Amino acid sequence: MLLPLKDDNPLKRIPFQYVTVATIATCVAVFLWQLSLGPRGGQQAVYAYGVVPAVLFGFKDLPPDVAAIPEWLTLITSMFLHGGWMHLIGNMLFLWVLGDNVEDSMGHVRFVIFYVLSGIAAGLAQSGLNPESTVPMIGASGAISGVIGAYLMLHPKAPIHTLVFRFIVKLPAFVVLGFWIVFQLISASIASNTGGGVAWWAHIGGFVAGAILIIPMRHRDVPLFDGHGPFAHSGSLARRHDRSSVPDSGRWRR
Repeated sequence: MLLPLKDDNPLKRIPFQYVTVATIATCVAVFLWQLSLGPRGGQQAVYAYGVVPAVLFGFKDLPPDVAAIPEWLTLITSMFLHGGWMHLIGNMLFLWVLGDNVEDSMGHVRFVIFYVLSGIAAGLAQSGLNPESTVPMIGASGAISGVIGAYLMLHPKAPIHTLVFRFIVKLPAFVVLGFWIVFQLISASIASNTGGGVAWWAHIGGFVAGAILIIPMRHRDVPLFDGHGPFAHSGSLARRHDRSSVPDSGRWRR
């Protein structure tokens, strides 16, 4: 297991990662709200605000006392729900470590758009593979997978302090995040879509979306790949910026 704890990659363009922090705070607040509903109310909230593929694509309808918002809007609201403390903490740790530099690369407003689009792509990727599923899908990790894809495109060599079993070692981002996406691909290839568990294809879909979206959405002076390689720069304005060196039963988690 490789778990990122922090990176040595200071911000260059923004004074503080306001959107990243606000997103973490919102996810924590929503989870506390879920807990306040009790087991029955919390499960109803998961169906009401999580992505249910069969409902999203019109194969099924939620009971009137559960349906709360238009089906398409659950692609957004599902990003802020979580299935347990470990689900929440794991997602927020990845966002805290990696989100600030992606936000730094494009600014606050673009980062909001980027995050939402990555999460939507993740939800559609998982739902599209099993459109008649009635298992609700919740969690921020589809959107955070987009952040992972963007970070890997921007800073593959950035040092990340990583928990490897019981040891903390400093590894380049391409090792830590490369291991992560390979693990998602292997897990997706062997996982069944017939029951609750981890929505592996949501992770993959979000990752691909983030890796693509970072290209047009970053500021024009922000290079790709730490400023190295044939696709590192975009246009004449680009310049190099050196940088210092969990499944819940009965629902999909992202």
